[in-house]
Amino acid sequence: MTALGNFADGPSVADSQPLKICLLGYRSHPYCGGQGVYLHYLSKALVEAGHSVDVISGQPYPELDPRVKLIKMPGLNLFEVENPTRALRFRHLFSWADFFEWWGKLTGGFAEPYTFGRRVAKYLRRHGQHYDIVHDNQSLCYGLLDIERSGMPVVATIHHPITRDRQLALDAAPDWRFRLLVRRWHSFLGMQIKVARKLRHIVTVSRQSKQDIVEQFGVAPRQIHLIYNGIDTDIFKPQHHVERRPLRIMTTASADQPLKGLRFLLHAIAGLRGRFPNLELLVVGRLQQGGATEQLLGELRLQGCVRFVSGISSQQLVDYYASASVVVCPSLYEGFGLPAGEAMACGVPVISSDGGALPEVVGDAGVIVPAGNSEALARALQNLLTDDALRARLAEKGRARIVEQFSWRLAASRLVDYYRQIIGEPRIETLPQQRLAPPTGANGAEAA
Repeated sequence: MTALGNFADGPSVADSQPLKICLLGYRSHPYCGGQGVYLHYLSKALVEAGHSVDVISGQPYPELDPRVKLIKMPGLNLFEVENPTRALRFRHLFSWADFFEWWGKLTGGFAEPYTFGRRVAKYLRRHGQHYDIVHDNQSLCYGLLDIERSGMPVVATIHHPITRDRQLALDAAPDWRFRLLVRRWHSFLGMQIKVARKLRHIVTVSRQSKQDIVEQFGVAPRQIHLIYNGIDTDIFKPQHHVERRPLRIMTTASADQPLKGLRFLLHAIAGLRGRFPNLELLVVGRLQQGGATEQLLGELRLQGCVRFVSGISSQQLVDYYASASVVVCPSLYEGFGLPAGEAMACGVPVISSDGGALPEVVGDAGVIVPAGNSEALARALQNLLTDDALRARLAEKGRARIVEQFSWRLAASRLVDYYRQIIGEPRIETLPQQRLAPPTGANGAEAA
């Protein structure tokens, strides 16, 4: 059984005994991006391996396997509020986390990772004694350092350093005012860099991400352990009953995030319509009204052949993959590349950029083109759309590669081995309870 009591002594867990694992996510809905997908499938794989898993999450809350316990850690959820300015109530003034979350949103910042950390550290001081390990999903908040100082084993996943996102957004900014807004939004990075350097244990999901974390966050390589993400091959699999549309191309992209490279795919589609007048593009993502992507659609006269879908279920996503002849992943950078892996698992040929870790996932089972190159994308699409044998060959190779090398069962097994290694290390001494660290620098000053 798991030892209780003083964390400084460390839980005594034999290699064969189930673990009690606490996963953290400051926002974890599966449809909010790769972080939500990671938490959903990792928790499921861990319980299927026989372990006990609790997920502590801020809003929007995840959809979890029934065997996983969800502990809700609500904040103000200001991105779902119609008028955030008026969301502050008198009772919120008695909570620094509530007030700072509101003030951060009001001033263009993103305070959720920091405020979630304050709330979860307070909760675990009272209720966390039975956990063997706490595993954070990229909040990289000051609260993690307080949890670690209490003697509890802590590991954090960094999918990729958000400095990449910030730089691409700055490069795409039209003027100095917009660049100020980008810097303000990403002010939480000051906290994440400090926390990443101090944490003893970090997991990342690709060799590319590990290299970037070392270079951009200044983290020592010895702190970082590589464990690839998984793909749920029981859900993401070929759907032979779904009719494949010969001229349907599919991509998954947040339409107005420069990082995702959708604009390069749109230019490629525009260049191919002369030869393929019935070409269609299905984008899994939300089109922002009045945004840069909507304007580009008008300039390229693509409104009639590009369709956006969002808020869909996993099965709907699988059916969409099955209906496509080719899936394109045009990202300028990916820390792993879940959409590429999902499409390959569904038996759909993939064209991928060489951005970030995508080549690590795709390997020789897809077509890889230079990131940000619309002409190369157009050539690759033309080759695949006119070569039935090549599409069939890549579809078969892609499915086999994911099944053999990127299953969640394998990812969970490797993580559990790493958990046991961490749990078996000598514990740092328990420190007296300390006030949670305030945000500093670009994150603002602590209230008196």
